[in-house]
Amino acid sequence: MATLVCENIVKNYKDKKVLEGVNLEIEQGKIYGLIGRNGVGKTTLLSIMTAQNPATSGQVYCDGERVWENRKALDHLCFSREINTMTPLGPNTLKIKEYFRVAKALYPNWDQKMAEELIEHFGISIKKKINKLSKGMLSMVTIAIGLASKADITILDEPVAGLDVVAREDFYRILVEEQASTGRTFIISTHIIEEAAAVFEEVIFLDRGNVLLKSNTEELLSRALHVTGDADAVDAATEGLNCHHAEMMGRSKGVTVLLEPGQQLKEGYDVTVQPLSLQNLFVALCGKEA
Repeated sequence: MATLVCENIVKNYKDKKVLEGVNLEIEQGKIYGLIGRNGVGKTTLLSIMTAQNPATSGQVYCDGERVWENRKALDHLCFSREINTMTPLGPNTLKIKEYFRVAKALYPNWDQKMAEELIEHFGISIKKKINKLSKGMLSMVTIAIGLASKADITILDEPVAGLDVVAREDFYRILVEEQASTGRTFIISTHIIEEAAAVFEEVIFLDRGNVLLKSNTEELLSRALHVTGDADAVDAATEGLNCHHAEMMGRSKGVTVLLEPGQQLKEGYDVTVQPLSLQNLFVALCGKEA
């Protein structure tokens, strides 16, 4: 198994800085959720982590080996992402069976039996061309490639896009079973946060081109509270704490609080305290304009 480390990753496109010195360590044997608003650099970061896109500066290491142009390091990695069906050339012109054949040659730990089982399970028609597939079927191909790659670190970018709720639940079940049986590391980038939250052992919030937080999901949510009540009481109870996303309604106020270890609300104030979901916490921390 492998560990992936990003050191001070910067990415510029002309005059726009997309990533601003990202430092991140992906540890072995976990399912990570990478969450961020559109345009904050999620796909750019993932593509740099897997040497599909050069960083402007900084380095990515897999078990101490530089990833860029290093076959030894890349053999541990798979970045399975949605194919652009609008381009006139490239993989979108292949039949699915040909696309899987290319993947088999690319990934040294490829599991052909698993690939065939997933093709059958998802009802993927291997004689169709990629550019003739629905969005949901494209997602199923992306999922099948990623899982069958058997790469130590497997990254799936928006894998459930276009899937109905039953298919999404099916994917998460297969993902958890695969991780439990193999100890592989998975990074899942998704906008559909709530139903994926229970799957993520750790969560990474990317905001304005940098990592806002990286935390164990359960521990993070144990520190996240929504406090409501009379504005003066809320202010008094939360004084000195890390508060976000304050909302006023007349004399009433609601605020999200992210406690640091050892912190707690001040007692003796008439306020209502409720736990937060991962999605609501993300909105509170990153809901400002990107």
